[in-house]
Amino acid sequence: MMTTRHSYRAETVETLKLAGPIVVTQIAHISLSFVDTVMVGRLGAEALAGISLGSTLFFNTLIFCMGVLMAVGPMVSQAFGAKEADPIGRSVRQGLWLAAVLTAAASLVLWNAAPIYRALGQEAGNIDNAVSYLRAIGWGIFPFLGFVVLRSFMEAVNRPRTVTAIAIGGVALNAFLNWVLMFGKLGFPEMGLVGTGWASTIVYSANFIVLLVVVARRRAFMPYNIFRRLGHPDPAYFRELFRIGWPIGASMGIETSLFMITVMMMGWISTTALAAHQVAIQCAAFTFMVPLGIGMASSVRVGQAAGRRDPEGVSRAGRTGMLLSIAFMCGAALAFWLAPRRIVGLYLDLSDPANAEVVRLAASLLGVAAVFQVVDGLQVSAMGALRGLKDTRRPMMLAAASYWGIGLTGAWLLGFVFDLGEVGLWWGLVLGLAAAAVLLSFRFEKLTARFSERRRPS
Repeated sequence: MMTTRHSYRAETVETLKLAGPIVVTQIAHISLSFVDTVMVGRLGAEALAGISLGSTLFFNTLIFCMGVLMAVGPMVSQAFGAKEADPIGRSVRQGLWLAAVLTAAASLVLWNAAPIYRALGQEAGNIDNAVSYLRAIGWGIFPFLGFVVLRSFMEAVNRPRTVTAIAIGGVALNAFLNWVLMFGKLGFPEMGLVGTGWASTIVYSANFIVLLVVVARRRAFMPYNIFRRLGHPDPAYFRELFRIGWPIGASMGIETSLFMITVMMMGWISTTALAAHQVAIQCAAFTFMVPLGIGMASSVRVGQAAGRRDPEGVSRAGRTGMLLSIAFMCGAALAFWLAPRRIVGLYLDLSDPANAEVVRLAASLLGVAAVFQVVDGLQVSAMGALRGLKDTRRPMMLAAASYWGIGLTGAWLLGFVFDLGEVGLWWGLVLGLAAAAVLLSFRFEKLTARFSERRRPS
């Protein structure tokens, strides 16, 4: 019993050491969009509408690409656990090749965004602004995706802190370049919204180049020969990466669509409902960064244990990640439940009578979000643990059934058929995420039991 307790304590320490920098990196990543939105707001409503359209298409297109490339993580972590250097280098090299292929596909979509916007009924002026922004930020797609590949490698070999430092530096550089290029400072022409796109491209490129140099020059990484034979594709590894990665990308897209459709359903109710939903979902998105980081760390720890052929280590790493996520989200849930108005006050002026209805509704949604937090934390950490076992296709199907079959159906029924309105839509989200949490955690337990059976001597 003492040995087991000590093992879980040690696993908790190792998971937190890895998860901490990953969480900060995630916060830095979303801070880039926050800084862009705040600074573009100074250009006026038209520019703000343009970046809203442009960035939504940009990041929703890249979400799938990022998910595919996250396959590099379990490939590298399992090889690292097995102490095999050659597969690590091959995985990273083919990850960069896959990033290039995905860049071509994403560029095709983003470079021809105007017909998409017209089909969705957007105004001509907003389309022009969004397309101009996309034509600038589009040059940053490959550096953005290349950074994802190298970041996955660094985290999988327990070296996440360099990535975190680069990401934080990127936020500061982004704010500076926005100021220079948007407003025409230091002798540069005033580029407005387009300047924001070019600033992002420069930041993505700088982050990628710095991380590339670190990986190439750091002595600890030389045994992996990452850049040797970079010009020679490896079809077998390329196919394996895509086989593992495309369900991850699809799962991320499915989850994103759940929240996008919920936004549209909120709009059917009222503008007030939409505003309250935006406040509540922003609060939930911020706290979600912690279990997301824990889930990514759990994926690495599970992968390393699987590479060592250590079934107890696999089970311990996955369970530790899930328990840590639940523990944190219980704390966040308590804050949402005890002080909803104070939290809403971070976004809205509570003393303004014009905000009274939005504040009331947002506070009631945070009460539901308290439950939402816990199940969301469990499902993302369970998904991460399964990813460490390279199990991605079945979790994708379970996620689709949960998010769409239960979540969206439940939201529509509770919100409109049972006339619970905004709160009903959120309870539908809770049902979908709870189903995913239960199914994915059971899936992990089933696979770890099977792994233990295979390792048990006959």
